[in-house]
Amino acid sequence: MKVLVVGSGGREHALCWAISASPLCDTLWCAPGNAGIADVATCVPIGAEDVEGLLAFVRDNAVDFVVVGPEGPLVLGLVDRLDAMGVKAFGPSAAAAALEGSKGFMKDLLAKYAIPTAEYRRFTEVEAARAYVRDTGAPIVVKADGLAAGKGVTVARTVEEALAAVDEALVDGRFGAAGAEVVIEEFLDGEEVSFFALCDGTTALPLVSAQDHKAVGDGDTGPNTGGMGAYSPAPALTPELQARVMREIVEPTVRGMAAEGRPFKGVLFAGLMIIDTPTGKVPKTLEFNVRFGDPECQTLMMRLKSDALAALVAAADGVLGSIDLRWYDETALCVVMAARGYPGDYAKGTEIRGLDAAGAVEGVTVFHAGTKRADDGRVLATGGRVLGVTALAPTVREAQARAYTAVDALDWPDGFCRRDIGWRAVGR
Repeated sequence: MKVLVVGSGGREHALCWAISASPLCDTLWCAPGNAGIADVATCVPIGAEDVEGLLAFVRDNAVDFVVVGPEGPLVLGLVDRLDAMGVKAFGPSAAAAALEGSKGFMKDLLAKYAIPTAEYRRFTEVEAARAYVRDTGAPIVVKADGLAAGKGVTVARTVEEALAAVDEALVDGRFGAAGAEVVIEEFLDGEEVSFFALCDGTTALPLVSAQDHKAVGDGDTGPNTGGMGAYSPAPALTPELQARVMREIVEPTVRGMAAEGRPFKGVLFAGLMIIDTPTGKVPKTLEFNVRFGDPECQTLMMRLKSDALAALVAAADGVLGSIDLRWYDETALCVVMAARGYPGDYAKGTEIRGLDAAGAVEGVTVFHAGTKRADDGRVLATGGRVLGVTALAPTVREAQARAYTAVDALDWPDGFCRRDIGWRAVGR
């Protein structure tokens, strides 16, 4: 098969790394890719949201299969356009991608099909939103309805903080059209985990659990980011809880989307909160994403024994029932190296050295996110989250040790990372 992966982040590097190992893959391109992806795929300079440019490339190069990494092109309808051309793709239609593209749509679907989630209300009018915040009190969560590049959610500890978040979206227009409506919801207290399932429109095939670290600083302090690290499996999501998540959340969502005339194909990424109750632990849905998580994808691909491409094609073909996925029992742990200053302003174009030494550590693969190769061969940082140093080892403690050994082998004074990725699992 001739395969095109769309995107340029650590998620896409992990997908290219896994797909390149498939005997089904003859030719692999990535648009636009990055310096690390160039080691396993041919990078083509087409932006992930340049739908017309991507379609022209697919047509001109007789691409057989397209794997869409980020949410932007999915919401823009890239898969619909490929389908109209007769080209298979992994990812949902624009109608199904509304599960991530509109938090209001997602919450309404969950309510309609009695899928456990936080209480919520939707607002487009600022005074009504302010009144609801004052009546409800804090802590409370304010979310921009649309895609806001991971910056549209405020977990407000005070009423004042919540009111400021409402004004930021509805008055100041910080998120543009994405913030023209806000969802205000109940604060859920518990342990947050990620769960993934491949979907083919009717069938859902569970993958494995992972736990992300959103806050920028050790001990989960500081502002939220796109993710500073992850590990898989997540001990908080026991086999019993996983079965319950499939039964009460994933499968009803897939049935509900089909009933709404929006059959979901691709990967369903459920952000869950595991809540302690007098009768035991209960999973509730925080959000859905319609693509692999980043950095969770890096840990999933490291643990996957089976042919990744065969599984993605089966989801697109509607035959997931024929797939039996096998996984390494080991723990995979990813430490994100970010540019100093992230998630605020950060410098671009700084040189990263020591990549070979880091990749030589036993069990470690360094996935690139925001990098490019200069004309003289140097690897330069171009984004906020720049590298995903990912280790596979028999235990979470050993995976953590390997990952940080590799981090310490890097020579990048302008980068930083959290030093406690996996702390919950190590503590257990």
